Amino acid sequence: MINDLPVKADAIVVLGGGAQFRSFEAVRLYHAGLAPTILLMNSELRATDRMGLTIPEVELVRRILLSNAVPAAVIQVAGTNLTSTFEEAKAARDWSRAAHATSMLIPTGPFHSRRVRWAFRKNLGDTVRTTITSIRPEECRGWWTDEKALLDFQNELLKFALYRLRY
Repeated sequence: MINDLPVKADAIVVLGGGAQFRSFEAVRLYHAGLAPTILLMNSELRATDRMGLTIPEVELVRRILLSNAVPAAVIQVAGTNLTSTFEEAKAARDWSRAAHATSMLIPTGPFHSRRVRWAFRKNLGDTVRTTITSIRPEECRGWWTDEKALLDFQNELLKFALYRLRY
């Protein structure tokens, strides 16, 4: 698990998936004054989004932020139809170049944190400082005794191995 101390950055990055926890952590970090911008990842539309039955995740996250007193002017979106953390890191790299950003604060789940750091370092190198904070790091304590935590760990272990082979 990676859990850097949150430090001031040019942007807080809200990765796709986990809107129910990443969005609220971004709100908390923003209101703590840690970044002037919140960058949302524009994830691939789900089938129910295309049917008009649900709203795209990027819109859900935007609404969560707005309903928690985050001004619309500070919310930006990167990428199109992103399907993986690696693609999100590429989109963040492109955004950082256009915005001249030199630092990012990325809140994510504890099991996901190591793969996030790896993907962002692979795409941004030393050009952008990335700070990875774990949301609910207590989930790692006794993870082998909790079915959901065990599955999350197993999933991340396999994904990270795939990333190292693929990218």
